[in-house]
Amino acid sequence: MSEELRLDHRPELRRPVLICAFKGWNDGGQGASLAASFLQRIWAAEHFADIDPEEFFDFTQTRPQVSLVDGLTRRIDWPSNSFYAARLPFGDRDAILLLGSEPSLRWRSFCEIVTNLATDLGVELVISLGSLLADVPHTRPSPVTGTGSDAELIEKLGLEASRYEGPTGIVGVLHDACRNAGLQSASLWAAVPHYVSLTPSPRAALALVTRLAEIIDVPIDTSELAEAGESYVAQVTDAVEADADTASYVDDLERRTDEEHEGDLPTGDALAAELARFLREHDEESGDDEPPVARDNQ
Repeated sequence: MSEELRLDHRPELRRPVLICAFKGWNDGGQGASLAASFLQRIWAAEHFADIDPEEFFDFTQTRPQVSLVDGLTRRIDWPSNSFYAARLPFGDRDAILLLGSEPSLRWRSFCEIVTNLATDLGVELVISLGSLLADVPHTRPSPVTGTGSDAELIEKLGLEASRYEGPTGIVGVLHDACRNAGLQSASLWAAVPHYVSLTPSPRAALALVTRLAEIIDVPIDTSELAEAGESYVAQVTDAVEADADTASYVDDLERRTDEEHEGDLPTGDALAAELARFLREHDEESGDDEPPVARDNQ
């Protein structure tokens, strides 16, 4: 094991699936991190390991946070990537959750730590959660697309082969590392309305958790996310209606969504095209070489 992996104990798990979510590039509207945090809580997943951030973060870019404990003691909270184990009450498999932030350095070494641990714990499938900004209305369910690492997995789980080309984040590098390590992997992406990109999206989290439950064949009570999603829609609608131009734009999105898709979810290629368009328009408007806090489709 790598010295950067801080292992508290080795959990004994049944046919585990590893579910990963990272804040940053891959987390539009915080849909992915919100979904993973929800799973960690409802599954009562217990922390068993983390990756030392010292070698993987530029702390001038991702700064540690100072907080007060009991109003007196100062504590520094460092960027984290932590592993949690969950004994699932249904079925014959368990789950490992990797929750954290996209590292800024040594991505290949970071992903090797993840795949080595997954192999050691007998992980049968790695699933990443992501969310991207797209031309979708907040009043409709968040579309989700899923891609798989090989033809067998794609056929078995009803996924698609990714044909995305362009900038990638840690998720894309991790899936490449899984392929090199002989681990099957899948990637789930929810679309988030780009006009409310800074607002956490429980609708995206709900869509991701629902699709995940189908893939791993484990029932998950999503009523809490559904209720939060209804509140999200109401609050965003109030904000949108306060601006006539935005309200008109959302009305047009709703009409196009209903007419063009007729209830069908967009393909992986369609969401990849949305990303490419978003990046292109951002570059044209800003002239900035840095990518936005945006999302990659594998």
